Order: sequence, then C-alpha cells, then structure tokens
Amino acid sequence: MVRPEARLLRGFAVGAAVALTLAACGGGGTSSNSPGAGTSNTPTAGGTIYILTQAEQWDQVDPQRIYTGEDLAFFGGTVQRSLTAYKFSADAKEGTSVVPDLATDTGTHNDNATQWSFTLRDGVTWQDGAPVTCEDVKYGVSRTFATDVINQGPTYAIAYLNIPSDKDGSSSYKGPYKKTGQDLFDKAVTCDGNKITFNLNKPVPDFNYTVTLGFSPVRQADDKGEKYGQPGSLVVSDGPYMVESYSTGNGGKMVMVRNPKWNKASDPIRPAYPDKWEVDFGVDPKVMDQRLMASAGNDQFAIQYGNIQPENLATIFTDTEHTTAKFNGRAVSGFDPYSRYYWINVNKVKNVKIRQAMAVALDRQAIRLNIGGAFAGDFADGVIKPNIGQDYAATGLWDSLLGEKVPDNGDPDFAKKLIQDSGEAAPKLTFDFPDTPTNGKTAAIVISSLGKAGITVTPNPIEPGQYYSVVFDPQKGHEFGTGGWGADWPNASTVIPPLFTQKGGWDLSQLDDAAFNQKVEAAQTELDRAKQATAWQDLNKEAAQNMYVIPTFFGLSQTLAGTKVAPIYRWPAYGSWPYGEMYVKS
Repeated sequence: MVRPEARLLRGFAVGAAVALTLAACGGGGTSSNSPGAGTSNTPTAGGTIYILTQAEQWDQVDPQRIYTGEDLAFFGGTVQRSLTAYKFSADAKEGTSVVPDLATDTGTHNDNATQWSFTLRDGVTWQDGAPVTCEDVKYGVSRTFATDVINQGPTYAIAYLNIPSDKDGSSSYKGPYKKTGQDLFDKAVTCDGNKITFNLNKPVPDFNYTVTLGFSPVRQADDKGEKYGQPGSLVVSDGPYMVESYSTGNGGKMVMVRNPKWNKASDPIRPAYPDKWEVDFGVDPKVMDQRLMASAGNDQFAIQYGNIQPENLATIFTDTEHTTAKFNGRAVSGFDPYSRYYWINVNKVKNVKIRQAMAVALDRQAIRLNIGGAFAGDFADGVIKPNIGQDYAATGLWDSLLGEKVPDNGDPDFAKKLIQDSGEAAPKLTFDFPDTPTNGKTAAIVISSLGKAGITVTPNPIEPGQYYSVVFDPQKGHEFGTGGWGADWPNASTVIPPLFTQKGGWDLSQLDDAAFNQKVEAAQTELDRAKQATAWQDLNKEAAQNMYVIPTFFGLSQTLAGTKVAPIYRWPAYGSWPYGEMYVKS
C-alpha cells in the first residue's frame, strides 16, 4: 500500500506468507509481527481504544459499500457481522481461514457448487433486540444490485447469482428500491425459516469466502439508501458495539459503545473487550506519529489508521522485520496484502503507446525512496502479487515486455519514442491522489519524471476520506491516479475481474474490452485449478503490456500503537489490526 493512504486501498490478504511471523533477533530488537510481542497481559474487559486517522470521515460505513481492507476489519470486528468471517490469528494460514459467524457452519453446497446454503444461528439480534432474520440477510444482498444508489462496494452478488443480464450487460434485477426484476432475485436467493440458499450462475467452490463481502444483513425498515451509515442515518448494529455518535470533518469523531442487546453466546468470534471505541478524524499524520511515539495520556490506548511516516521508520525499526527496543511490542512491519499501481482511465488515454510512455517515463526508484525505500516493498510487475501463490508468474514488464528494458528510474528517451510511435502529441494529464505530505512529494516526482518525456501533469490532491468517491465519479475523476488492490481470497479471480471488467466493480481504468472480458469469463469458470492459474497469469501479463494500470510496488507497510493496546500484529485476512480481539492493557 502507498504509505499514508494505505488504509484507503481496497482488498485484503491472501494465502500463506502474507504475515511475516518472525523470531526475535539479538541487539534488543524483536520481530515486529510477533503477536503480543513484549506483552504478558491477560485480556481483560474495559477501557477505550482510540483510532487516529487523517481522514475527515469514513469512506463508507454501509455494509454493502465498505470495500477497504482496514474498514472491513474494523466494522466487522465491532458493528457488522457476516455469514462467515476470518479467524483472528497472526498465522498466515489460520488468519485467512473462514469460520462460521452469523451462520452455524461455513455453508453447504450441491455437487457442482452452483447452490450454497447457510443456516443462521439462534440468538443474533439487532441493537434494539429484534432478531436478525434470513430476510434481513437477503435484503442486504439485494441492495448490491441497486448500483445507482449502492456503489463502490463488492459486486460478487451481481457476478455470481443466477440472475440474467440486460442487453447492456447490467443485471436484469435493479435492486430493492426500483424492484425491477424482483422475481428474478427471489428465485436466486431464497429463505426457508432461518436457512438462506443462494443459486449461482456458475460453479463457485469458494463461495463461503465470497459471503464475507457485502452479504451482511440490513433491516429494510432501517435502510436509508445512499445515506445509510452516514451522520443522521447511523448504521444499525448486529455486533457487540453500536454507533453512539458520528461527526465528520477535522476534529470529528465516531464513538462506539457496547451494544446492550448483543448476546455473547451467539457470537463465537468477537470477545469484545473494550467498553468503547473512539475514532478521531483529521489528525495530521506527522503529528499522529509523534503522539503515538510519545504514548502519553489517551495516546497510550491509541492505534493509527494509516502508516508510519517515512522519516520515522529508522527510529522505530532496525530493519524491515524488527523494531528497536523502545518500540518492542507496539509496531508492526510486514507484507501488506496489496499490489500498488497507478490506474489509467483508458477512455481518456486511449492510445496504448501513450499509456506505455507514461509507465516508461515514471521514476519508480525515486518514488520508492520517498515512501520509505526498502520499507515500501519491491517493484511490481503486475497486479497479481507473488504471495497469492500459483496464480502469480513474472510478466517481464520492466525487462522486455515493452520491447526494451526499463530502468527503475525511468527512461525519458524511450518514452519519447513511444509517444512518437503513437502518432499523437505528448498529452496533458491530471494526476489524482489522496492529499498527504508524502503523497504530495510523490506527485512532484510523477510530474518531474513524466515531464522529462514531454508529458505535462497537473496534480489534483483529494481529501483522503473522499478519494474513491471522487475518482469513481466520471465528472470528477481524471486521467490517472493512485490505487492498490489485494486479493479478496487466494485466487486471482478476486484480482483480475474486479480491476478490469465492468461487472467486477472496481474498474477505475474504465476498461470494457469484449475480448478481454471473454477471457476473464473463461478463466472464472475453469474448474482445472492449474489451467485457471495459467489463464490468470496470461491475463495479468496482457493487462501489464496494455498498461491498463502502471504497476509500482508489491508493498510492505508499517503501523504503530500506544503502549497499552494489545495484541499487536498484522491480521493477514485484511492486512489490518485485529480489531475484534484487541484490548486495553491493565
């Protein structure tokens, strides 16, 4: 993830080797990812945990619209539940395994995995004491189809449920507000008492992972459409906490208190230790670092939502794996789940040679140094990250894929040649990015390095909490900008389709290529896992060559907490803090 907006990037972790679970070394340092390193406290209930963030509001709180890894982890640990959830563990395998949550088990399916059923457990209630029903889950899923109202979130329900499409490729079901095609949805999702069944349009053997995303219940009577979850229409909780207040802007807060109707016997996952959570908005990231490093007053009980600023890394860490003695047990460094990139709107930059020239001119080495050097991670050659397993293969992007080797610091002469080959003049572009001090310096590098190839770039800083709301708006987003993605589970079916197809739901490149779409569909329905892996590798290479995005880094990230919060580790499911089991140390 790009450092300051790290918690604004979508997706979450994939299989083995996401979290670095390293043994302590000599010299007073310790593994920065050892869970609870330096602590011996037994978890106890009580106290308040504070979250410090530069953002002035949540990107989304609506359970069908949340799609940021850290947001999914936080709200999933506090106020929102799913049919299945991820196990709390620092272990890469355990921490990405699904366990029953609202459901009594992780689901059952028919012989070809085109039908999945889940039974809701007894005793789950809303914050007013009313039971959470099968119809509530069904209604929550239906909201995903109202794409004119409920957007920016995961769209696996649209992609997987057995509902036909219109001629324009959109679903024939338009969601619960218009009710067009409601009968089609009612056939695809059925309730029988507390049993919910999903009828799919293709085999999905890992659908029990899918239901962790956007399949949370919403009670129809509470639904306020696009305003749901915002100040004035607070989200209604079925988890251990409920939202007491939410104000946005610099100095705004979200306060969560215990849900008196939460039944611990109905929730096998969340121990819910703190009495209260307080999210403080609008904290300058440099000030945030200093406050957490000093760890005084309420900051003893605080964690950062974001990343340690590059200038403080050498003070907190001895290297990318170990902390200094002073920060033993309260700082984390390790692989984050994300491949970072710069998306390019292919409808605004249509010529592939121009897009390639942008990539070739980019000084990725200077950007890496600006965001932390070795702490930032490795240079990326595509959007599929190596730690996903068999779906990754080197694309050769910077070696020979574009016809010449491209150095890490860019090649303006090669870029000029590509522009000449394009038959067009060097373009004038606007670069969108979340407005942070580090990102401002990165933008200056982008402007300078592309300028050497004759490409004019105008910076467009955006308030971090509003970044994706802006760039997804066709009237507000520009030619290119920052992005990042992590697999939603260990299959590149959760990488290539979301990023490069209209049905996927996260296509900032605005790509809608019929031939590419056909290859994606073939890969999704390929049941031979080895053949499927090869197909994803080929599509990753094709996307890199056509420069639908400019791959930048396979990231590491670093985060810091106060002295009286535990456990401290990176939860591999989301590349996040393990919110649901965190507590205040006595």
